[in-house]
Amino acid sequence: MEIDFEAVSSSERYSFLTQVIVPRPIAWVTTVNEAGQVNAAPFSFFNVFGSNPAMVALGIGNRSDGGPKDTAFNIRGGGEFVINMVTEELAEQMVQTSFEYARGESELSRVGLTASPSVKVGPPRVAESPVHLECQEISTQEIGGNRLILGKVVHGSVDDRFVDRETNRILTEQLRPVGRMHGRAGYTRTRDLFEIARPKQP
Repeated sequence: MEIDFEAVSSSERYSFLTQVIVPRPIAWVTTVNEAGQVNAAPFSFFNVFGSNPAMVALGIGNRSDGGPKDTAFNIRGGGEFVINMVTEELAEQMVQTSFEYARGESELSRVGLTASPSVKVGPPRVAESPVHLECQEISTQEIGGNRLILGKVVHGSVDDRFVDRETNRILTEQLRPVGRMHGRAGYTRTRDLFEIARPKQP
């Protein structure tokens, strides 16, 4: 199977890419608009892109009407956002926040979640999520119908239940994060882990 990306539709490109670039981490992003209303939405075009400085990248498309999604609009306006981890127990509520609500309507209140204050940025955290990355916008690039948003992580937090106090190791396996797979409803658990030793220097 060969696909000429310049000869197929954007929906066909999306379908192919989301079937082969798997699993994808999910950024559950909280932002606030100019009126102080909280928005929450999940994005799986997301990853970490550096540690010096700590950088993350989000890929956000347009709304169905062609305008910017609330998350992108709010980040451009306020320059800050929070990435909250999606765990197995929060997966259903996360999916509900992906619905295209009216601009300014709070997804958190609609799905029964709680906003809690962040430490260094204005947008709140999702209180029920065990991991938060507080971010400041570095840049937003508009490329076609995409927005590539680079953010600098200025503060991170993990629920103390998931930290080994003796070693300060984060007990990632106990967090039970979920990722995106293929199809509109495809998700994956992260319980089936294995290790491969890195090669030693000759």
